[in-house]
Amino acid sequence: MTERPILAARQLQMTFQAAESSLEVLEEATFEVLPNEFICLIGPSGCGKSTLLRILGGLVAPTGGQVLLDGQPLDGPQQRIGFVFQHHNLMPWRTALANVRLPLEIQRVPRDEAEGRARAMLELVGLGEFAEALPRDLSGGMRQRVALARELVYDPDVLLLDEPFGALDALTREQLNWELLRIWQARRKTVIMVTHSIQEAIFLSDRVLVMSPRPGRIERQVEIDLPRPRSTDDLYTPRFLELSRTLRAALGQRTEAPLG
Repeated sequence: MTERPILAARQLQMTFQAAESSLEVLEEATFEVLPNEFICLIGPSGCGKSTLLRILGGLVAPTGGQVLLDGQPLDGPQQRIGFVFQHHNLMPWRTALANVRLPLEIQRVPRDEAEGRARAMLELVGLGEFAEALPRDLSGGMRQRVALARELVYDPDVLLLDEPFGALDALTREQLNWELLRIWQARRKTVIMVTHSIQEAIFLSDRVLVMSPRPGRIERQVEIDLPRPRSTDDLYTPRFLELSRTLRAALGQRTEAPLG
């Protein structure tokens, strides 16, 4: 890589200690992420993907190694890094607009400015007409879009996504993959996303990082050289199938298994 990375993991290690036991989750993780790059993290269940993402977001301190943000050590949560979890974590008593506006309220942004930015972000994720709806009145996919808008509203440089569509049905998940690509094209953020879906990883990313079984480490990096913008036709190309076989082999899976 010749361009300076925006985010770098340097020999990250993580061991959870209990009274009479310890669990090594990350053995070592080293990689770099370039500005505006879309990275997907895949690996076996329990390999430390979510733990790694939380370390990258400054939510958890590693027991070894360090994270660098623009070359400077990351020592806690930063406004420049947004985080979307698998569960939306919306406040049930606040409308979609009020949920999206919340980070700006915490930052003491003037009310009129916060309102305008929140409405613009709801429009970006396709929910402008649902600004006054409560979370209970929105579908699962719509709630996740509100959560995404809430993280984007304060304009972070890096967006971390921890299986944000994992609990959704297949059709909704496919639709939100399209939405995420559209938003990424519009905002050009640096994105690191954890997913269990090989198809999703190939379709969305510029590069896929494959993790080993626990204790996790970066086993392989696979460049996704499909042209952008992407379309559903890409799912059926020989190159897409070849990339799928490559990732399945890296995970030790049978290549004739269905995508997903």
